[in-house]
Parts: sequence; structure tokens; C-alpha cells
Amino acid sequence: MWDAWWVLAAAVAVFGLAGVVKGVVGLGLPTVSMALLALFMPAGQAAAWLLLPSLVTNVVQMRPMPSLRPLLRRLGWMQLGIVAGTVGGMLWWGPVGEAAVARTALGVALVIYALWGLWGPGLQLPQRHQAWLGLLCGLLTGGITALTGVFVVPAVAFLQSLALGRQALMQAMGLCFTVSTLALGAGMALAQGPGHAASSWTGWGATALVSALMLLPALAGMAWGERLRQSLSPQVFKRVLMLGLLALGIYMCARG
Repeated sequence: MWDAWWVLAAAVAVFGLAGVVKGVVGLGLPTVSMALLALFMPAGQAAAWLLLPSLVTNVVQMRPMPSLRPLLRRLGWMQLGIVAGTVGGMLWWGPVGEAAVARTALGVALVIYALWGLWGPGLQLPQRHQAWLGLLCGLLTGGITALTGVFVVPAVAFLQSLALGRQALMQAMGLCFTVSTLALGAGMALAQGPGHAASSWTGWGATALVSALMLLPALAGMAWGERLRQSLSPQVFKRVLMLGLLALGIYMCARG
């Protein structure tokens, strides 16, 4: 059994690393965090600790705000699907990690995400199909979020198929991840109820405090990652990241 202080120290390292990943490639904070935290704590506790670091770093990524309105119009149905899928899934299955297949599902999600990142085809969706496919993608993303706490599958693949520019893609990911984080928090509150403990610690208050503390290494890592982006090939970094996530996903599937 991990001592509580060692768990905190390990979590600080995890969020710092996840922040670096997000700073370099624009995504990966929840994926890396959930994948590594789930090695030494319940998935539900990991998801609760993730809320504030994920929310704040994604709000930062949504800048500049004046150009956000056109994206909201284009991706509105997708955001509705994300909220409905996440909240509905958690009301159906219970809090993140409580379903019997949660750990295996997280492993499968990581494997799919990594394989797509490594070898996924560069699809481009016709604009006339983007609204209803966005809603469907949002529902699927929300369901996977409710089960695993990871909200990149299949959202990122869908966004990449819209032929957005680099800055618009970064902003769109920030938007979707922000909505996913808020929906995850709402789903956790509704599924557990105000009197239910949010984790194995002492409930929502302690969990919120720890989540706020994890924001510091996440932001520091993100800032460092943004500096690294200037001197490091994002393509090489992304390939190494995806291979690591693939290995973690296979490991989680094997453990079940």
C-alpha cells in the first residue's frame, strides 16, 4: 500500500510530466495523467484529482477568445454530445472507475488512441456531415469519458478530420477538453451525491484541495513544454508519447 505522501509525490511528478506533454503537442494531460495515476490509485480518485489541472490548462489553450465564437458554432452539436454522453454515462455506470470493466476500458482507450496517433489515416469529412457526426462523436467521447476519465477518443480524430489550421485545431481541442472536464465534474457530483466521498481521502473538500495543488506542476510542466516545442520536433515527441501510451494500454488490458 502506497503511503499517502508518496502518492502525493508521485502525483506531482505525473502532473508535471503530463503538463510537459500538453505543452509540446497540445494534448495528452488527461490521457497521460489517468494512465499513470491508475497504476497506483483508483481511477475515480485519479479523475477527481485531474479536474482542476485539466480545466485550467484547457482554458489557457482556448485562447485567443475572440476567435472562439466561430468554433463554438461549428462544434456546438459535438459539445452537446460530450455533455450528454459524459453525464448520462456516469449516471448509468456510476462514478469513473466503478464499472467492472473500467480498467480494461481505459487500456483499450489508450491502445486505440495510440494506434490512431501512430498510424491513423488523414481523413477529411465533408462539411454537410460534420454536425450529425459531431454529435455522434461527442456522445461516444462522453461515454468513454464516463467509463475511463479519458476524453481524447474519438474526439481528437474527429477534430483532425475537419481540416482546421494548426491554431484553430489547438483551440478546438482546448474547447472540447474544457467541456469534457466540466461535464466530468458535473457527472461525478450527480453520480456520487453531495454527501458521498469523492475519493479514498476525506471527500470533496480534500479532493478539491489536492486537485488545486496538482495544478501547479501541471502549469509548470506546460510552460516548460511550450518552450521545448521551439527546439524539439513535435512529430518525434508525439511518436515516442504514443508508443509509451500503447505500452501502458496493453499492460492495463493484460491486467484487466
